[in-house]
Amino acid sequence: QVQLVESGGGLVQPGGSLRLSCAASGSISSINTMGWYRQAPGNQRELVATILNSGDIANYADSVKGRFTISRGNAKRTLYLQMNNLKLEDTALYYCQARTIFRAYWGQGTQVTVSS
Repeated sequence: QVQLVESGGGLVQPGGSLRLSCAASGSISSINTMGWYRQAPGNQRELVATILNSGDIANYADSVKGRFTISRGNAKRTLYLQMNNLKLEDTALYYCQARTIFRAYWGQGTQVTVSS
């Protein structure tokens, strides 16, 4: 079992920055990949960024490339998402995901609201 807790969301103006964190606990060694997803009201959940457990290969949605950076903490227990130059359309509930060979685990989400 893997437990995930997100933090760092909030209200920010367009062009601002936020850093999301996801604390993982439980069977950390079983995790193959981790990622951030988001869901805006009325929309389906979409991939934002993923990263391999090794931390050396990351994948980004086209809409966030060049603005967001995903990274892992040294002990692989924390996942980060640095979000710069935020846009109104980045407003969503952001979820942390961890994948093992058996299943995906999700956190409860942290709200990011971009508004002037």
